[in-house]
Amino acid sequence: MKRRTLCSLAGATLLALAGTLGAGGAAAQTKLKWAHVYETSESFHKQAVWAADEIKKKTNGRYIVEVFPASSLGKETEINQGLTLGTVDIIYTGAAFAGRAYPPLSIAAAPFVFRDYNHFQAFRNGPIFQELAQGYAGKTGGQHIAGYTYYGLRHMTSNKAIFKPEDMKGLKLRVPDAPLFVMFPKAVGANPTPIAFAEVYLALQNGTVDAQENPLPTIEAKKFYEVQKYITLTGHITESLVTAVSGSVWSKLSDADKKIFDQVLWEASSRASQDIVDAENRLVAEFEKKGKTVNKVDRAPFAAAVLPSLTAADAPWPKSLYERIQAIK
Repeated sequence: MKRRTLCSLAGATLLALAGTLGAGGAAAQTKLKWAHVYETSESFHKQAVWAADEIKKKTNGRYIVEVFPASSLGKETEINQGLTLGTVDIIYTGAAFAGRAYPPLSIAAAPFVFRDYNHFQAFRNGPIFQELAQGYAGKTGGQHIAGYTYYGLRHMTSNKAIFKPEDMKGLKLRVPDAPLFVMFPKAVGANPTPIAFAEVYLALQNGTVDAQENPLPTIEAKKFYEVQKYITLTGHITESLVTAVSGSVWSKLSDADKKIFDQVLWEASSRASQDIVDAENRLVAEFEKKGKTVNKVDRAPFAAAVLPSLTAADAPWPKSLYERIQAIK
């Protein structure tokens, strides 16, 4: 009787210990939501999935990142709000959207700020970008920029030929729902019309807007070329995405885990950047094969029209910041 009681007690103790260990294991695993507005076919999503797998491996399964593409957790404005509210943990967002919280950061999405891809890369890997990322963290309760992706040169699509700024007068141009994106169309006399990304194709199809602007890989992925005749290579914005981690998540990571997240998310952004460059290099010929007219224009008149806005006293950034970026070699 005594032996059976001892065995029963031992068994109960082992079960209790197993339950404690199981509960501890469950508590140690943290699930994070990564939200973005891009299609599953796009490199941004593919590299986010790659990063999620790397983070899981490098943290021994303590962090599980679930990626939610194609505006499934909200449009871009909403996921930016979600990062603050805690409904999402990691997002891709354009510099112009991040600039709503910290206006100087929006200069990275301003028209004709970067001369070319090499100029952008020098900015991306240099101290000015790090200063801006720190300023963003200070204004957002510690939201941490861990990746910075080249999104591509923004070009025009339309159903009328565009060769010079005057051709854009009165054009109803879809722009993202962030204030900075009205700078270029206003400078050339167009009519900027903010529409959410997920609604652009239909707006073009039904004539709500006459034109839109996005990088070539996005024009391909979203199939905007199906409802537009012309692609005009204005290259007016060197667009980029920041990978932002919520302040509440970042503050809870150990130093070792912060290093893992930083390394993985930065590498993912570098991989996606190269994918976009490669796509840009092949897409002009592919669009022409689809029967689209691709117009290569002199960008100088477009840039000249915008320049006064870039250095105006009411610009979202100080003139000195613009000059520092222009001085990057």
